Amino acid sequence: MAAPGVVSKSARLGAALVLALATPLLQGSLGLRDNLEQRLLAAHNRERAHAGVAQLAWSDDLAAGAAAWGAQLARTGQFEHSPDSPDDEPLGENLFMGTRGYYGPEAMVGAWIEEKRYFQPGVFPHNSRTGNLGDVGHYTQLMWRSTGQVGCAVVGNKSDDYLVCRYSDAGNVEGERPF
Repeated sequence: MAAPGVVSKSARLGAALVLALATPLLQGSLGLRDNLEQRLLAAHNRERAHAGVAQLAWSDDLAAGAAAWGAQLARTGQFEHSPDSPDDEPLGENLFMGTRGYYGPEAMVGAWIEEKRYFQPGVFPHNSRTGNLGDVGHYTQLMWRSTGQVGCAVVGNKSDDYLVCRYSDAGNVEGERPF
């Protein structure tokens, strides 16, 4: 039995499960894009809270950059990370592409969170049980302990929606532990 005032791990997991199951009910009749910023931020912070990692704050500047890159992806139909500029502060970036109008923000961010199944604690880049960094790189960026801000945008074309999330400080730094 836990000491008074201390919540056991199983109690925390139970509470997280209840919240996860209740989320669709709490959202009610929200459309896929209603309260987009709040829902994207909440999806990130739910996972971070579950692991005891500090919450992220929303950044309008990061969101504006994400929207610009998302528009480029939607216009060209490409799916690639933005090029790094040597003059700018490095930013982290996660990308998602899916059928237009089909995925809500929780499902989009959830695709990155699903990479947790391949995650193993340790020093980056040795965090994948499969040996392939691509299997966990979105998850580790989302969870990176020194990242404090996120900004995201969803931009679509005729067939696809592109979610771009930018992170500051950038994660996935070689030789450091993600969290």
